[in-house]
Amino acid sequence: MSRCTIPIPSFIRPPSAILVPSGNMVDVDIIVNKFVALWRIPFVRLKLPWTFLVLSMVGSLVKSTQLVPETYFSNSRNVLNMYFVKVSWGWTLLLLTPFIFLIYYKDSLTFALRRMSSLVVATAIWYTFTETFFYIEDATGTCHRDQVPHKEFTTKWRCRNAGGQWDGYDISGHSFILSYSALIIAEEMAPMATMERNRNIVLDLLYVSLNGIVFIWIWMFMCTSVYFHNFWQNGLGTVFGILAWFVTYRVWYPKPLSPGLPLKPTKQS
Repeated sequence: MSRCTIPIPSFIRPPSAILVPSGNMVDVDIIVNKFVALWRIPFVRLKLPWTFLVLSMVGSLVKSTQLVPETYFSNSRNVLNMYFVKVSWGWTLLLLTPFIFLIYYKDSLTFALRRMSSLVVATAIWYTFTETFFYIEDATGTCHRDQVPHKEFTTKWRCRNAGGQWDGYDISGHSFILSYSALIIAEEMAPMATMERNRNIVLDLLYVSLNGIVFIWIWMFMCTSVYFHNFWQNGLGTVFGILAWFVTYRVWYPKPLSPGLPLKPTKQS
């Protein structure tokens, strides 16, 4: 298997480093192999859904003690929340779309497109659940301003624009999307564990980026459980995320009339 390396540009290296042999350049293969070895551990991938459930329950219980000090991540305007979590589905599609295509297109363009249709299904699931959560919050809430109810504002959006506070039942959309996204990324990355020769630098970089996104999602999921919502709101969001993954990847996708499951590429070159 050929090594994929990224040279460090000379303008960010100290002068003494410019003459260092190429063997000391950043080795993407090593990083990829570390991640592959991690995901080959049965506990890591098979117990990931349970990890989210445990983090949700423990984090919410810790929050209920009111003993958790405020930190940078207790502010919803932290960098990871503003530029990653709030557009988490965009990041997921941006990285998974080319990754899935590059995995399968050399074997079969038809199968590559079939596998990419799983992202269409996932997007429909994401949209349906998030819109349902918004509807539930609007349907169960009342607008208050200066502790006085204002029934003329019938949605959270109108209430907040008027300077009020909305008290609807807010199922955690973050808990849903972060758990769901991480689970489907873990599924789609699985073929890398069996690829030895049919890799390239772009595929390797996408794989490393997807792993980085998964770890960000897990960290921010934990922060959501500890700092935001309550036990049931976080729990429901998490359960719906796991349920969406389970129904697709464990029930529907193994069947013929489906986008299919991630498979080991058959061609090695």
